[in-house]
Amino acid sequence: MDLKRKIYTKLCQWKENSRGTTSILIEGARRVGKSYIAQRFGENEYETFLTVDFSNISKEILDLFEAESSNLDLFFTKLSVYYGIRLIPRKSLIILDEIQLCPTARQLIKHLVADGRYDYLETGSLITLRKNVETIVIPSEEDHIELFPLDFEEFLWAMGEETSGEYIRQCYENRQPLGQVLHRKVMNLFRQYMLVGGMPQALLKYLETRDFEQTDQVKRRILRLYRDDVTKFAKGYESKVMSIFDEIPSQLSKHEKKFTLASLGKEARFRQYEDAFIWLDESMVVNTCFNSTDPMVGLSLNSDRLTLKCYMADTGLLLSHTFYDDDTVDNEVYKAILFDRMGINEGMFMENMVAQMLRTSGHHLYFYSRYDKENSKNSMEIDFLIRKRRKICPIEVKSSAYKAHASLDKFRSKFGPRLDQAYIIYTKDLSLEDDILCLPIYMTYLL
Repeated sequence: MDLKRKIYTKLCQWKENSRGTTSILIEGARRVGKSYIAQRFGENEYETFLTVDFSNISKEILDLFEAESSNLDLFFTKLSVYYGIRLIPRKSLIILDEIQLCPTARQLIKHLVADGRYDYLETGSLITLRKNVETIVIPSEEDHIELFPLDFEEFLWAMGEETSGEYIRQCYENRQPLGQVLHRKVMNLFRQYMLVGGMPQALLKYLETRDFEQTDQVKRRILRLYRDDVTKFAKGYESKVMSIFDEIPSQLSKHEKKFTLASLGKEARFRQYEDAFIWLDESMVVNTCFNSTDPMVGLSLNSDRLTLKCYMADTGLLLSHTFYDDDTVDNEVYKAILFDRMGINEGMFMENMVAQMLRTSGHHLYFYSRYDKENSKNSMEIDFLIRKRRKICPIEVKSSAYKAHASLDKFRSKFGPRLDQAYIIYTKDLSLEDDILCLPIYMTYLL
């Protein structure tokens, strides 16, 4: 099955606008679908394309990139002959897959683009890790684009629900509720999305089988791959990376989801774990959310990098990660969560889902937390902050229909002139109350 992805339109726009003056690099976590979308783009938008896969490359081709690239005529001839693909000037695409494994090839992009014969698409994970760039000059002729797990609209497309996606967008834009029957249907689809997640292999297995247990096995293989990557690429601090990774479900299950370093050891200090947090963030396995201590348009200007939340980049993976000690999560457990019959902290999955959808929509993640032990009335916590129209939009997430918003009221009172629309994300239909827009959680990707 061909999964429709929004990034495809962006790739077509790059081709039209660049016209060979830049390459494009797709960054994303492992198994998020980078190679798949690159292949589809090459097949559909060019007369011919060839793929150099640096994760499975012959010595001859590796030597070609490492030592024989000074004569580009001979370089292209050897590539064409080896792969049996005819390269046509301005009508062919060369895909450099997993390019982080060959830094020399990435540095060569400058000269390949300057030559102008072909278009170049790179894919990479862990692309900004120090070890992958320390020996090269990073090409300025390289555009970047990020690929995340499928968002909810892409999930609806895969489920054959394109008209539902269109109507959800229409209701959001017009600030009108979907209505009880349709809202119930979409919430059921959303819960499936939350449990399956947006990793293409897991979604394809679910579409094929409609079996959560088989889908869970696919997600566990992805989690094992991530663990293997830590061992291979986080040399020197792999144990710290693994400690943080394993602790994520426990941290998110707390009422206050800020990551507590004391959970890793009584003597744990941020400076000891800083590289480990950076590794997980740059691998795009997690979505890191920082405390913005004095919210303004430049949220990062007053961010406290020592106070953070650590969400999984894919909520479906979070669920499998939560039950990782069990051999599998069977269908009955999934169904209990799907129908809200299981006594677990659903809020951790809902909040992780909101973080995932905001990040996929292009927002960097910030929250606001203030604790006043002298006067608890001044204490407040806002789950997420985003920017719109040069102002700040505060977001509170509710895992149920409950809409109490004491912290949101305090925040609006304190920072009123800096704020735009305030939001509550919850499980009921859209409504507007006290100038707060209450959105069903499935609309979050539209923010």
